[in-house]
Amino acid sequence: MAKKYANFLRVILFFVFFSCLPTTTFAQCAGEDGQTTICNITDPANQAVNLYSFLTGSPISAGEWTDDNNSGGLDGTTGILNAQLIRQSGTYHYTYTVDGIGLCPDNTATVTVTIGGYSGVSSPNVSVCSSVENFSLFSAFDGEYLAPHSNGQWHNDTTNQNIGSNLAVKNLRGTFQFTYTMPARGTCPAMSSTAKVTIFRAPESGAANRLSLCGSDGLTAYTNYDLFTSLSGQDAGGVWRDNSNTGELTTVGDHNIDLQKIFNRLGPGDYSFTYSVASPNPICPNESTSIRIRLERKLDFTGAKVTVDSDICETEISTATYSVTITKGAAAIPNGSYYVAFNVSGPNGGSETILANFTNGVLIFPIKSEYFQRVGNFTVSINDIYAVNSERACKNTINNLSDILSIYPIPDLTGAKIAPITTCQNTSTVVTISDATKIIDGDFDILYNVSGANNASSQLARVTFSGGSTSFTMPSILNSQSGTGEIKITNITHVISGCTNSADLKSTILINALPNVPNLRIQINDVCFGSPVTASVSGLGSLTNVTLSYVLSGANTATVQTVVLTTTNGNSTFIVPAGLLVNTGSTTATVTNLTNNATTCGVSITGVADPFSLNPIPVAPTAANQSFCKSEGATVANLFPNGAQYKWYNSASLTTPLANTYLLKEETYYVTETSLNCTSSATMITVTLKDTPAPELNPDGQNFCGLDAPTIASLSNNTNVPSSVVWYDAPKNGSILSPTTALVDKGKYYGFDFSTTENCLSYDYTEVIVSLTDCDVVPPDFFIPDGFSPNGDGVNDVFVIPNIDFLFPDYQIEIFNRYGNGMYRGGKDKPGWDGVNYETQGLNHGTAPNGVYFYVIHFNKGNKAPIQGRLYLNR
Repeated sequence: MAKKYANFLRVILFFVFFSCLPTTTFAQCAGEDGQTTICNITDPANQAVNLYSFLTGSPISAGEWTDDNNSGGLDGTTGILNAQLIRQSGTYHYTYTVDGIGLCPDNTATVTVTIGGYSGVSSPNVSVCSSVENFSLFSAFDGEYLAPHSNGQWHNDTTNQNIGSNLAVKNLRGTFQFTYTMPARGTCPAMSSTAKVTIFRAPESGAANRLSLCGSDGLTAYTNYDLFTSLSGQDAGGVWRDNSNTGELTTVGDHNIDLQKIFNRLGPGDYSFTYSVASPNPICPNESTSIRIRLERKLDFTGAKVTVDSDICETEISTATYSVTITKGAAAIPNGSYYVAFNVSGPNGGSETILANFTNGVLIFPIKSEYFQRVGNFTVSINDIYAVNSERACKNTINNLSDILSIYPIPDLTGAKIAPITTCQNTSTVVTISDATKIIDGDFDILYNVSGANNASSQLARVTFSGGSTSFTMPSILNSQSGTGEIKITNITHVISGCTNSADLKSTILINALPNVPNLRIQINDVCFGSPVTASVSGLGSLTNVTLSYVLSGANTATVQTVVLTTTNGNSTFIVPAGLLVNTGSTTATVTNLTNNATTCGVSITGVADPFSLNPIPVAPTAANQSFCKSEGATVANLFPNGAQYKWYNSASLTTPLANTYLLKEETYYVTETSLNCTSSATMITVTLKDTPAPELNPDGQNFCGLDAPTIASLSNNTNVPSSVVWYDAPKNGSILSPTTALVDKGKYYGFDFSTTENCLSYDYTEVIVSLTDCDVVPPDFFIPDGFSPNGDGVNDVFVIPNIDFLFPDYQIEIFNRYGNGMYRGGKDKPGWDGVNYETQGLNHGTAPNGVYFYVIHFNKGNKAPIQGRLYLNR
């Protein structure tokens, strides 16, 4: 207050002073700008620099000073500057202001002060431990002297690098020299100070790695856990200490523990172990790092239940409150505080994590009613439950832990419909409700009345609505009389919630009579297995369109089958599906129901059945490809199998069976078997006709000399297949000739080749007419008999010249009596004289008497001359 009063007096005096001056004179109240330079900042005089003394002009002393650059050290009232409080060299401005005097056109003036750099006085040597990590080089200055300015430049003389004032010593070792230089400022020169810093390495006990494990999941991988696993960057040679007294560290150098044993013995919890490393120098302290291992136990909520109280009707929404109760399952849950994370479905749903307490296995917490502000089902799902202090090393077993809170609408059948009901007499009837858009899905109890042809009141039915539709069965007793009526629903109640409402829902009922068929019959004929089975139905009366139900029993069984029949005069037929007839034997078709399709009303049928037989179809006959000798002339009768039950065809169409006399060819044949009028499928075979070429006769192989007594063997040797040729006396059905059979001149022989490979005679043959006259040399024993005795005793009865036919096939002989009369003329075709005169011109025609006769032989071969001789006839 005194200061303000003094200033006020100065202003008044100033005003009075200047009011006496001529009006054309203007004062400079703050004076003119000034400047000064301070180089030796350590000079004690620089602790009280009067800035006012540096103003020029004619300043008055009534003003105040301001530190324009916030350099510090200025007394704004006195204008005294303590330059040693300025921490950086540089140029600073201080403004002197005189306010409140309007005659001063210049009421401010500035003094500019240049502060020269001061690099301070360093200590001889400084020691530092690397554990400080960052060391301020300004700490190397001697505290007994004025601290240096802070805006100089540090230089690492050891590495020859400019650096900042904060030295990272964590990774440095040894002694380093640093120079701190303040640059020249104005007329003030630069100056430098040098400091030596020795850095000692601190012991490293390492950085702790947090370990949280779930003991309930098994710690078999941690039964020999190395504590060094929970450290990084530590020095060797330290010692571990068991802070939790687990008993696992048994020796000084021990660093392995059994976490499974700790969990089994001490249970879940935090277990602490400290690693200590001694310092090798007095500058650095000993270092210790503690690790903490947390072992947690899994919480098992298997079998737990969530109950959200409670379901309500929609009319209670505005006043209802809700709570969630979680009841543990079989596993124990410790008492205490737990976080429960849950979410609520629905349009106003959301997720929350709340804090609540388990007490004796039960946790209860309120849940906001804002979640449940409309009709519907709202699922409250518990996503996680974990203790407040848990690090969640275990994944607690939650499973599907949820409950549905339902807000039920009042059941309302407005707008619903009951489909018109058409049913059958004495038949339970389905009543269908649709378009119940105001009814939620679920179970409901309805009350209904029946009137008309049948009458009943307050009938109860439980129905299940889905999508606004449902149905229920009206008992057959309510349809005992045919005719028309009405059904009316009077009340509906939601079973679960008990929400109830009256109703007025109606529909018509038409009850049709049942069909009357006392003469109904079914008949089925026996057929072959696989053939269509036709059932004939009669006794249908006036019914024109019906559905018949039947079952099969016996060799074939089938549950109820249905077939739609169109009737004519009370009769109809249908085919029993082949898929139902899979076995041969006797099967019975039994009618079980008959429905009039016009009314859909059916009646159960008893006592109407017919047995029929499905005769088995023989299996395809067993037959193989067959071969025959072509020369045998095999027919269908020679094929196997044979018998009356088999039929052979030469076409896959099986059109016409072949006769047994059908001559087999090289072609494909098909055989079937017939039994009980059922024919098998065909078996196909191929017939092969084996053959070999006819034997070939060698050139002139038919010519022989009869004197050589040739035989069939001789003829065979004159063929290309002498060892296999076979000779017959006729080309077909002839007799086989033995190899020793003598050949006959001009005899016909039929040669076939017999193949030992095919075991067949050739189909073709070679016909040979043998000649026995191929004789070129007359044998020495050729002679002409000189007599004969035709007395009929069978001995020498004919005059014959032996073998002359072979030697001279064209010979001619004439016989004369002694009178020269001709008695006989012959040759090859008339080989012998029996003593009778055949020459009619002869004198002695008839039986020749005994005596001498003469002959002439004409050989007619080559140049052989005729010869004459005589013979004696003696009877």
